[in-house]
Amino acid sequence: MAAEHQSNSNNPGKGKKRKQRYLPHNKPVKKGSYPLRPGVEGFFITCDGGRESQASHEAINLLDSFLEELVEGECSAAKKTAPSKQLNKITKFTDSDSSSSDDESTQLEKQQSDHENLADDTKGSKGKLEAEDAQEKDQAHETEDLPLKRQRVETDKQNSGNKVPIVAEEKSIDKLIEAEIEELGDRNKRHFVNLDTGCNGCIFIQIHKRAGEPGPAEIAQYVMKSAAASRKHMSRFLLRVLPVEVACYASEEEITQAIVPLIAQHFPTEAQTPYKFAVLFEARANTGIDRMKIINAVAKSVPAPHKVNLSSPDKTIIVQIAKTICMVGIIEKYKELAKFNLRQLTSSKE
Repeated sequence: MAAEHQSNSNNPGKGKKRKQRYLPHNKPVKKGSYPLRPGVEGFFITCDGGRESQASHEAINLLDSFLEELVEGECSAAKKTAPSKQLNKITKFTDSDSSSSDDESTQLEKQQSDHENLADDTKGSKGKLEAEDAQEKDQAHETEDLPLKRQRVETDKQNSGNKVPIVAEEKSIDKLIEAEIEELGDRNKRHFVNLDTGCNGCIFIQIHKRAGEPGPAEIAQYVMKSAAASRKHMSRFLLRVLPVEVACYASEEEITQAIVPLIAQHFPTEAQTPYKFAVLFEARANTGIDRMKIINAVAKSVPAPHKVNLSSPDKTIIVQIAKTICMVGIIEKYKELAKFNLRQLTSSKE
């Protein structure tokens, strides 16, 4: 046995070969996905488990299309206020005696056709004479028009030297395409970006809000209203689309401090009609936080004119916790819009 082992070691070709592993050459090392962090705005979306990557691409395309509709709708509403151009229409006036007008029109048409036939006959005979006269005139005027043509050419050259070419001022198409590619490559310049939540069946789409554009709550509300009105199938993997206006660490102190400006925006103290509100709390991958403490802290932060009503609230304060991050958003008609479940809204009614 020892002799056989020595023979195999001396002849490595006869024994088992190990697989040779090589490191990738000139290939970037794959980095981990960008994690969810405090201070971001966007959408917390639930999806089918194991389909997070497909759902993130689907969500970005869906949100981008609805944002364009919102922006274009505002622009079209502004354009409708401007007066539209009047179209030129042909008006025909008819006399009381319709029979007499028809007879007169037929007679006029006959006279016009007769004149056209006579004109065609005379054109054939006169055409040859006019062609011969034209040749003689051209030969006579060629010698006279030479100095005039030279002057026109010189003036055209001077004018062309003063003009600025329009093509040089405009940007080329290649430069515009390169600028768009740079924007797509830079995550900070993208409109919607995927962030890793660390929870199965949950994704987060961050929005880089620009000046004058709607926020996450307005976009999510518009998506659900249009889905409820059209009942068209919009997605394959997405379930609930919830807006996130505030993100902070999941602790009672951090949450009560972070939601102060958000509560002041949605629940003003000087409101003529007080709102009825409810608090919805859900936690994932975090068992150390007390549910009732967070709900009571959020409810106490709402000023006095507004009251809690769990059966028929006007606004719902959504508190979602994923690991150590707490996400808060305020929406309207939560129960009426199937708890913002896109699949239930777009499913056919039985």
